Amino acid sequence: MPIETDTDILIVGGGPVGLGLAIEIGQRGHRCIVLEKHKTPSPIPRGQNLTQRTMEHFHFWGAEKQLRAARTIPPEYGIGGLTVYGSLLGEFSYDWLPREFVRPFYFTDNERLPQYATEAVLRERVAQLPSVEVVYGLEAELVNQDDRSVSVVAMERSGGAQRRLTAQYLVGCDGSKSVVRIRAGITETRSDHDRLMVLLVFKSEQLHDLLKRYPGKSFYNVLNPDLQGYWRFFGRVDLGSSWFFHAPVPADTTADNFDFEAFLHEAVGTRFELEFEHIGFWDLRIAVADNYRRDRIFIAGDAAHSHPPYGAFGINTGFEDARNLGWKFAGVLEGWADEAILDTYGEERRPVFVSTARDFIESVIEKDRSFLRDHDPARDRAAFEQAWSLRASGTSGEIDAFEPNYKGSSIVFGEDGAVSDAIGPHSFVARPGHHLAPQMLSSGKNVFEELGDGLSLLALDADGAAIQAFEQAGRRHKVPLRIIADSLADGREKYQARLILIRPDQFVAWCADDPPEDADRIIARAIGGLTVSG
Repeated sequence: MPIETDTDILIVGGGPVGLGLAIEIGQRGHRCIVLEKHKTPSPIPRGQNLTQRTMEHFHFWGAEKQLRAARTIPPEYGIGGLTVYGSLLGEFSYDWLPREFVRPFYFTDNERLPQYATEAVLRERVAQLPSVEVVYGLEAELVNQDDRSVSVVAMERSGGAQRRLTAQYLVGCDGSKSVVRIRAGITETRSDHDRLMVLLVFKSEQLHDLLKRYPGKSFYNVLNPDLQGYWRFFGRVDLGSSWFFHAPVPADTTADNFDFEAFLHEAVGTRFELEFEHIGFWDLRIAVADNYRRDRIFIAGDAAHSHPPYGAFGINTGFEDARNLGWKFAGVLEGWADEAILDTYGEERRPVFVSTARDFIESVIEKDRSFLRDHDPARDRAAFEQAWSLRASGTSGEIDAFEPNYKGSSIVFGEDGAVSDAIGPHSFVARPGHHLAPQMLSSGKNVFEELGDGLSLLALDADGAAIQAFEQAGRRHKVPLRIIADSLADGREKYQARLILIRPDQFVAWCADDPPEDADRIIARAIGGLTVSG
């Protein structure tokens, strides 16, 4: 007999990932309670770069327009990046993270704004969902579970009053020092780079004037040979005044024993006027939970994985966690997905982060370290310029190579022996376990405008019997299945398949040019192996 609970899903942590997950669940009508200890978003400008993929999430969450309206840098200015050698005003530079290179493979443009502005939009959106309750000012202290439910005891930060809540499932989105992860006994593996990092937030109109030489740039990576591959990183918070800066500092540095003004002048390459708003510190390390689930308890975002803010992977990775886990919760709660599908959340998401950390963060640190060790314009200018030019020409390839996928997942029809990771390349070809590329239909709509909340079958000039077989299989499994039938030859040629089964998170579960022998088996595997009864 089902047990009475306060909610279906309880989320501890109402930052971007927790709110995104609440929206994913709540807009499907399922009960959700979010506990967030901070009544207002932190004013520290973290997590600014939002990828095209993340903006697809905001599209499906009904908040894309609102998020773009909240940006703090005018659209006409640009949101690109730059890598500079030596100091910010150095002689050698090239464009960095040119995300426009992969724009054709996504439905939406990328975006840039401070995390607190993103959180404000998410808070406004989640408040519109009647099935979601967000409680601000509560901090989780105790977590317990049995085979029927999970409970949390939370304390009011202001008055000390306690509240006990129960749910079918609990998700910890409460940061790298996650109480939920610790209380659940989920261990983590750390890769410690043994670096103390400073975060400086400051105002300087003069710096804006100095950087007019780099029009359209909003973030800047400074490669200094003394730092052995670790970055000095500047970013705009708005246009003309506010900035943030990350960099390694000596291990014994405090806010009072270090000349941060001179430090910034050195990093820029000249003196300029500035006013500090925040001085904080963090440890540069990479950590990943050894699993993302303990029975009824799950973790997501920084609670599951954390890394230095290199390449704008953090907040975007967390949002993808929310999309992946959210639709699987919905399938279980609605009865069309087997409970075992929840295990595929960690099966799919954990190897993607491990690959991201290994292949796109640690490898970049090592590549920069090697470059700075081997090349010096003062020692051999010609060799340096040649090597620098090669680096500049390879930046678009790095963007293209980052293509998180689930090709090794047990619920997609990937190739035998395939392993899920974060390595591309991007392609219009439909591939099981990979993100579906957008395509215009003959109706004039993009396929992304036609996708449903459940599974979707894109049938391009496909056999009617094959479509009917999938419709019947969907009804037997009680799966919400949307059929998108179209005669678009160009789309069929690009996708290289007539039939494409698409998951609610826009990843391909299965595809083929010819009708399958057993549509029922395909649907069953895509929803976690649920068997048909009766």
